Amino acid sequence: MNDTKVLKLVRKSETESSEAVVEQPLTAEPAFAPRPTPVEVPKPTAVPGAIPMQAVKRTFAKSQGQQLPDRRILLEMYRTMYASRRIDDKEIQLKGQNRIYFQISGAGHEAVLVAAGMALKAGYDWFYPYYRDRALCLQLGMTPLEMLLAAVGAEDDPNSHGRQMPSHWGHTKLHIVSQSSPTGTQLLQAVGCAEANYRVNLIAELKNRVKDFHEDEVTYVSLGDGTTSEGEFWESLNTACNLKLPVVFLLEDNGYAISVPVEVQTAGGDASRLVEGFPSLYIQKCDGTDPIESLETMQRAVQYCRERKGPALVHAKVIRPYSHSLSDDERLYRATEEIAGDAEHDPVKRFGARLIDEGVIDQNGLQRIKDEVDRKIAEAADKALEANQPPVDSVTRFVFSPDVDPTSKAFDTEDGLELSGNAGTIVDLINRCLHTEMARDPRILVFGEDVADCSREEYIENVKGKGGVFKVTANLQRKFGGARVFNSPLAEANIVGRAIGMATRGLKPVVEIQFFDYIWPAMHQIRNELALLRWRSGNEWKAPVVIRVPIGGYLKGGAVYHSQSGVSTFTQIPGLRVIYPSNALDANGLLRTAIRSDDPVLFLEHKHLYRQAYNKSQYPGDDFMVPFGKAKKVREGTDLSIITYGALVQRSLVAAKQADREGISVEVIDLRSLVPYDWNAIAETVQKTNRVIVAHEDSLSFGYGAEIAARISSELFEHLDAPVKRVCALDTFVAYAPVLEDVILPQVADVAKAIAEVKNY
Repeated sequence: MNDTKVLKLVRKSETESSEAVVEQPLTAEPAFAPRPTPVEVPKPTAVPGAIPMQAVKRTFAKSQGQQLPDRRILLEMYRTMYASRRIDDKEIQLKGQNRIYFQISGAGHEAVLVAAGMALKAGYDWFYPYYRDRALCLQLGMTPLEMLLAAVGAEDDPNSHGRQMPSHWGHTKLHIVSQSSPTGTQLLQAVGCAEANYRVNLIAELKNRVKDFHEDEVTYVSLGDGTTSEGEFWESLNTACNLKLPVVFLLEDNGYAISVPVEVQTAGGDASRLVEGFPSLYIQKCDGTDPIESLETMQRAVQYCRERKGPALVHAKVIRPYSHSLSDDERLYRATEEIAGDAEHDPVKRFGARLIDEGVIDQNGLQRIKDEVDRKIAEAADKALEANQPPVDSVTRFVFSPDVDPTSKAFDTEDGLELSGNAGTIVDLINRCLHTEMARDPRILVFGEDVADCSREEYIENVKGKGGVFKVTANLQRKFGGARVFNSPLAEANIVGRAIGMATRGLKPVVEIQFFDYIWPAMHQIRNELALLRWRSGNEWKAPVVIRVPIGGYLKGGAVYHSQSGVSTFTQIPGLRVIYPSNALDANGLLRTAIRSDDPVLFLEHKHLYRQAYNKSQYPGDDFMVPFGKAKKVREGTDLSIITYGALVQRSLVAAKQADREGISVEVIDLRSLVPYDWNAIAETVQKTNRVIVAHEDSLSFGYGAEIAARISSELFEHLDAPVKRVCALDTFVAYAPVLEDVILPQVADVAKAIAEVKNY
């Protein structure tokens, strides 16, 4: 970029700040020609760790009129770019020798990634890279040895300690948050990370409660051109622009999503053109194979975010000189001439040649840099190959928190229980728990669809307030303000993804999915991110989010999309606690345990039970907790046991009372906690009565009860006098017509029939 272009940058006025800030579109021919920059941003101020702009003013350029950084910076850029490429090559060599097991490269992306690392600061800003970002991580301070330790799956691999594929970056010291394989899931988490900074600036009590907080920190997140087709990309831009969050989105466009070219992925073949309507989004485009143009572009984008003008999107055109991964062969779908054309724009070769042409270094000097880098990478590879593999007994470590055990006595206050005040429903006692916990811990944020009292706070004193469709969060916003209790977009992945990013920073999101039936858009975030973060990073990162979810049927008119259960889909996910209270007292104590624990918790609240009179309770006190994994014996019996939870607890009690009149003594166990569950209580009751029914609202086939029944049959077979019986919903969906719902869902009569059958076996 020449001096004239720099001087022609024109600042957008404050009155225009709601409009997207857009550069000229990428041209098809020539693909990498210099482009005008008709947009000005303020002059960057000094940012710790970033390359100072005055260094960029030193000019060596002859050919393109660009202003080059000084010699030290130029050589540092080349050294990192070359090192990135050579680590790729070393991994490819090792894969060919069957000494590592997977390889995916960052080749062709090196220039813009080194520039990004120079424009940002490791350990100060926050980073959500994707698997092509090797050069970024090197520039931030990750070493070749650390990368090669990941390649061999070593115990000392700081990225995942041998638990993830290579190039799945993570480094706590550098603020590189653990990355997973699904493309695009990192985007909402990055928005949540930046939102933590935003919330801290609104909530004074959080200044010292958020991890490594800095007033002007920026969150970086990268993605490939294929990822722009995913909904979470659009959701992340929506929230980032709506809140003007300091997020730099780096779109590394190499033209392919594995074998699918960009014009097939994206309408018009240019994703940044499609997002021009987002307000406050500063869009920049650059030749991502040119490190100097990339550095200038990244510095403008970062500075825009540091000044809190909104998010920025840098669309960098790069190349992919190697196949997608070593599991892919690009020759199957790319023409020879296309591959050759990419090779002409190889950033490492071009930049090395340019340094020689500009007189920055001679051929011998450049070769010395290469030789030194090659030697260090060879030494690192030797060390990595000799490194210890993870111990085999470590596989179950860090599924859950090693520091906070919600099943322990520390969370059990039931024995000293003192109740007071008027009896309240489940809604009442959950609401009161949220009030007391939010007063106790300023890190707690409550958000979701419709959870606030009134988003337009100027009207809040003139309206009754919403507080959730079931009023569970009523008056929380009124008490704690809109910075801590707020509505989300109607997008479940947005809710959970943002919560993960906030929790990573030390906040405690307690979010609501409005109906269990609509949780599925968030499944990607729950299954692949929330539950896995601690384990996949080897306990380097965590996200103790609480997800409250109204669930279940027995509400006339709920039908297919407001009455489902399906808890077994979640109970099979390692790393996720699943809690299901049946009464107001347990709901209060279990929710408090969930909030004070250090694990992700899915907290299921049965809609039919919300306001029943039979499960009310007086208030147990502000520190009342029920430990996870502790069942409750809600009825003593000697002839037969029912193991149940949720809405089937009351139905089982009614059926047990009916059986009493027939001379059958039935014991009823309320599990309360599904992950973990109380096996000791189950074993004790089975050994006592020798006959057992497992009852729940979930479907019969593959439902939660199948696991309990199978384990009883396997481990307690000698204590059984009859086969284990299950009472469950039919293997269909919940219908609208009440007569159909009554047949589909298990009723008291179904439990009573099962009692008679098991007793008479």
